[in-house]
Amino acid sequence: MSNASSLIYAIGGDHAGFPLKSVVTQTLTDQHLQIIDCGAHDETSSDFPDFALAVGEAIRSGKANRGILVCGSGVGVSVAANKIPGIRAALCHDSYSARQGVEHDDMNVLCIGARIIGPELAMECIRAFMNARYTPSERHARRLAKLLEIEKRFMKA
Repeated sequence: MSNASSLIYAIGGDHAGFPLKSVVTQTLTDQHLQIIDCGAHDETSSDFPDFALAVGEAIRSGKANRGILVCGSGVGVSVAANKIPGIRAALCHDSYSARQGVEHDDMNVLCIGARIIGPELAMECIRAFMNARYTPSERHARRLAKLLEIEKRFMKA
C-alpha cells in the first residue's frame, strides 16, 4: 500500500454512530478520498453487527483496503468486526493507538465511539490510522504470525 489517498476505505456505523459517520464520510469525500459507504444512512434504529460485516466483507473481497466503523461506544463494532477472518479491528480514541495499531499489528479497521469522542478527535485518529503503514520488523512480524495462526486454528474448529 502506498499513501492514504490511494487506498479505498469502507465506512460503516449504526444509528448511534450515524451523526459522526456522516461528518467523517463528508470530510473524507471532500478530501477526494475513495469511500465505500456501508451504511447506516439515517438514525433509524439499526444493528451494529450488520455494518461491521459489510465493512469486513468489503475488505475481504478486495473492494476496500481498510475500514472505519462507528457505533455509540465503538465496542460493539470492534467485537463484531474481529469475528471476521482477516479483520484486525481496534477501538481507538487517541492518535497514538490508531497509528501504532497499524504499524505494529497491521490493524485494518479503526473503530470509534461516537458517544465518546467528537468529530475533531475522531478525525485526528482517522488521519493517524490512514497515514500509518505496517512496519514488519522481526518482532511485529512474529506477533502478527501468531495472531494469524490463532485465527487459522479456530477457523478449522
